[in-house]
Amino acid sequence: MSRRIDGDPLALGAVDAPVVLVEYADFRCPFCGVYARDTMPQLIQEYVDAGVVRMEWRDLPVFGDESVAAAVAARAAGEQGLFWEFGEVVFADAPERGHVALPRERLIEIAKQIGVPDMAVFEADLTDPELLRRVEADLAEARSLGATGTPTFLVNDTPLSGAQPISAFREAIDTELEQARN
Repeated sequence: MSRRIDGDPLALGAVDAPVVLVEYADFRCPFCGVYARDTMPQLIQEYVDAGVVRMEWRDLPVFGDESVAAAVAARAAGEQGLFWEFGEVVFADAPERGHVALPRERLIEIAKQIGVPDMAVFEADLTDPELLRRVEADLAEARSLGATGTPTFLVNDTPLSGAQPISAFREAIDTELEQARN
């Protein structure tokens, strides 16, 4: 399911990394927040920075209209090179239980907070039908795989469901790296 698009604002790491970690997530998902705060930074340091893992984000907005709006807003920030920064702020505020409120006003505050350079373009992009289409395409892709909950991960073709401990990610990544070497 990896896309390996060079310059993809929703991806981190080398396009030719032997392992791709695809994350299907919702910006309002508390477990996605746990992964983003606790696990993802370690995986970036250990694997992405070493050039052996690429991370690719997919939207799986399952918690209503604010989830869809947040996904579009993150993509709007991504259009200006700040997708991951947007997500970092959203997930920093995420409660461990329940769903963070992300009305339009809060999405705009976050964009200002991370320094989106052209706020007029950002605000216009919040209603961009093409960005919404991309969110909906990710959602359709996730559903075609049977993913209904967040977060859901694919480590190459190995599925992981939920905010697993880092050891589960390391095991899956290391197994895929070993297979890539053989």
